[in-house]
Amino acid sequence: MELQLQDKTLGQWLEHWAETTPDREFLVYSDRNLRFTWKEFNRRVDDMAKGLMAIGVHKGTHVGIWATNVPDWLTFLYAGAKTGAVLVTINTGYKQSELEYLVRDADIHTLCITEGVFDSSYVDMVYKMAPELKESQRGYMHCRRFPKLKNVVYIGQEKYRGMYSTPEIMLLGKNIDDRTLSEATAQVGCYDVVNMQYTSGTTGFPKGVMLTHHNITNNGYFTGEGMAYTADDKLCCCVPLFHCFGVVLASMAVLTHGCTQVMVERFDPLVVLASVHKERCTALYGVPTMFIAEMNHPMFELFDLTSLRTGIMAGSLCPIELMRSVTEKMHITHITSVYGLTESSPGMTHSVITDSFEDRCTTVGREYPFTEVAVIDPDTGEECPAGVQGEMCCRGYLVMKGYYNKPEATREVISPDGWLHSGDLGVKDERGYYRITGRIKDMIIRGGENIYPREIEEYLYHLEGVKDVQAVAVPSKKYGEEVGVFIILHDGVSLTEEIVRDFCRGQIARHKIPRYVFFVDAFPMTGSGKIQKFKLKDMAAELLAARGVEMT
Repeated sequence: MELQLQDKTLGQWLEHWAETTPDREFLVYSDRNLRFTWKEFNRRVDDMAKGLMAIGVHKGTHVGIWATNVPDWLTFLYAGAKTGAVLVTINTGYKQSELEYLVRDADIHTLCITEGVFDSSYVDMVYKMAPELKESQRGYMHCRRFPKLKNVVYIGQEKYRGMYSTPEIMLLGKNIDDRTLSEATAQVGCYDVVNMQYTSGTTGFPKGVMLTHHNITNNGYFTGEGMAYTADDKLCCCVPLFHCFGVVLASMAVLTHGCTQVMVERFDPLVVLASVHKERCTALYGVPTMFIAEMNHPMFELFDLTSLRTGIMAGSLCPIELMRSVTEKMHITHITSVYGLTESSPGMTHSVITDSFEDRCTTVGREYPFTEVAVIDPDTGEECPAGVQGEMCCRGYLVMKGYYNKPEATREVISPDGWLHSGDLGVKDERGYYRITGRIKDMIIRGGENIYPREIEEYLYHLEGVKDVQAVAVPSKKYGEEVGVFIILHDGVSLTEEIVRDFCRGQIARHKIPRYVFFVDAFPMTGSGKIQKFKLKDMAAELLAARGVEMT
């Protein structure tokens, strides 16, 4: 059958499977034996959607979700989609200043949170951000610093002052007629924005990437097609839903093929292995470090993984030997990879199961269907011939609607004729397969997490005694890259690496805290006075080698 672009919204896809295969399992949490059929889940989504409408959520409303892969994460996604709201995903590692920046920049109306992760209490941080919550009647909050914020929903049974709980939202939903929801859903179109994810993009502070139903359902659909998904497939999803990897490559592939989504709430290699074993999963996703943790788990040999046949390894550079090991030891004979960025929904190129093993290990495949990919010379703007390095660019249905409230930033990355510029360097071979060779931009990618150096630099400028600072990527066997910072101190000032890291702890996300700190007298500069970051990266390797430090 010839592939076609699909024009269903998320809500229409959900309704389709609830009617077509109502009793087939859709969502499974194997570790607690929590199971929803398509029909059951669709009913829960409708009640949640009506509950959100009861607290003022309607078409265009921005609903933030700050949670690990909890069972109701997807409920909020699809409930928002049915009302026409935009679900804004929030990185679970965010700290106070990052949360406040996003809530303000994204114009969050309703914020949905869990208790928190590790040493971070989301509840405490939200109260610190909006102290009026403790004094306000629910639904009537007037927050001085965040005037757009009207509701906070706690995802769980617990009650907190000023916050709704999810059972209360569901109860409110039961008081609204189904026809009210049907009327709202009828106004939602496939070209409406449904999801907003924050990314540093190619420049500046994080920006909200506006993605439509058409963007993400089609990218998920073609991803699933590339792995020959059918309704009999079971995908074990242990990657975070706040990333495109989880919400599009996983969830949208499942949604458009009627598969079963076996969820892991927070990555734990033992839970992943047990879930695959118990549910007989056929597909598994992860960044390289996840697959390494699974294969190196002391109980690895106890689990039967022979049901696995395919999956995606992506998020950072995928070592060839690791892909070979995953194929041999985990039975994922058709492991694939995806290249892209949030702004491209995210998949731009994909190696598919019909590609040779060598191509799946050494390339990022060919362009997605209905997608134009070109390697462009950054200096001339001309397309590079095969074998010549240039910037990876794409055009088609997958290109984001734009950055939220940032038309200038949008114009910087999307040309007048629709080409999205990735900032990544790549090469196309004579057969049309692509390899990623480097980055024009200075982004640090640590274990699949995008880190923009300027965020770290701006924060460290506040540390007393710092005269200048530059953040760069330092190679890491475990994470692909780690954060390294070069600091020039004011005269007479003395700081240590630990003082710098202590200044960051609890203030910026863990994955952004510098692993390596170097104190220098000057930065390498060009003749025109520009800092040469590529030389700083070389200096980091040399300095660590001189110290006898192995880059783990």
